[in-house]
Amino acid sequence: MPAAPFFYAFMFAHTPGQERESKGDCSTPPHTTPAIGKGSQVKLVVQMGIGLGLAAMVANCLGQTKAAPPKAALNDTRQTALTLEQQGKNAAAEAAWRVYLKAHPASPEPYAHLGLLAARQQRYKEAVPLYRKALAIGPEVPGLRLNLGLALFKGGEPKQAIVEFDALLKNQPPDSPLAQQLNTLIGMAHYGLAQYAEAAPYLRVAAAHDPGNLPLRLALAHSCLWSKQNQCVLDVYKEILALDPNSAEADMLAGEALDEMKDNAGATEMFRADVKANPKAPNAHFGLGYLLWAQKKFPEAAKELQAEVDNDPNHLQALLYLADADIQMNQMDAARPLLEKVEHLDAGVPLAHLDLGIVYSEAERNEDALRELIVAAKLAPQDVNVHWRLARLYRSMGRKDEAKVEFDKASTLNKQADEDLHNKIANAHAKPAQTVPPAPPPAN
Repeated sequence: MPAAPFFYAFMFAHTPGQERESKGDCSTPPHTTPAIGKGSQVKLVVQMGIGLGLAAMVANCLGQTKAAPPKAALNDTRQTALTLEQQGKNAAAEAAWRVYLKAHPASPEPYAHLGLLAARQQRYKEAVPLYRKALAIGPEVPGLRLNLGLALFKGGEPKQAIVEFDALLKNQPPDSPLAQQLNTLIGMAHYGLAQYAEAAPYLRVAAAHDPGNLPLRLALAHSCLWSKQNQCVLDVYKEILALDPNSAEADMLAGEALDEMKDNAGATEMFRADVKANPKAPNAHFGLGYLLWAQKKFPEAAKELQAEVDNDPNHLQALLYLADADIQMNQMDAARPLLEKVEHLDAGVPLAHLDLGIVYSEAERNEDALRELIVAAKLAPQDVNVHWRLARLYRSMGRKDEAKVEFDKASTLNKQADEDLHNKIANAHAKPAQTVPPAPPPAN
């Protein structure tokens, strides 16, 4: 199995300026630039930078290093180096710091700033020994060990990074922002090493302190799933549903949980027990209903989804999947008012427009169906089913040319999916043997 793509995309998605810049005080926030563009399979974790802004919290404060007052000329050199550094003139700043270093070889400050400049330019291998030298001379300088750990982490040395982060975490108040950052970094480093059981407790703590972070919960859910901690998977699944039940994360996790547990009945019973324990808990019935819907057990799914709607009449996802279950059972009249309510609550849900298009098509309300399917195609242009439904509708309306265009789109998307699957299988078998099992990738 290929190494976990979202970890490595995250680890190498560095942008210059993420380490804290030294300005003589700690009041000015660091300069950051946006993370790299997202791929379809790493959307959850990369775009948000796992939603964490990992390096933006680094409190370097290197400009405050206490040293004996230098001579006037050297003091001018130091100030020039700091100014050039703050202006982003990296090469000139490096040259100035090296001049200052020659006169102050026993000071940690020039080594620390040279390390910062190297890291800013993604030269992590060069930054590491500079940070280590600065740390050996001045272990009390704020931010040095964290910057060293970040350089190791981003430079592809997660084992060494964990050592540095662990040393820092031991001395941090549990609820501090730095402790939150370190828990995330250590968890993701273990995750990248396929050490899922070790990653889970750190990611659990980090997720508890960041209640709105979906990608972080997905990393935690995968760590629990791949280390056979099924109750943890259930707990995180419920948290994801509570945050955004229509998210790709919930979709992904439900399917992977069923596949990984190899026991649909056993997995479902876990959810049933949770509903029985607290039938009025938000999303309890929806979680079970969605799982049953994913298994195509539509009558049972409809029962649970209806129970969620009874608890919360405006639960958008429960309404949506209840309507879809009705359509699968050919109960179009029951589905229509549910879907119209979903559209009233949120007009940007592709499945609602697709399903309403199907309902209107079955009722021979062709113009209404066409309107809904066109909206669905705009919201989900890669959905084969949308184009296939549009093609059938156009054909029934005698619009053959437009039907052919949509059929061609559906055919192209199907071929792309087949080619992607073929390449994935071929690449998996072409990889050399590895001594450490790689991380399973998140589902598409």
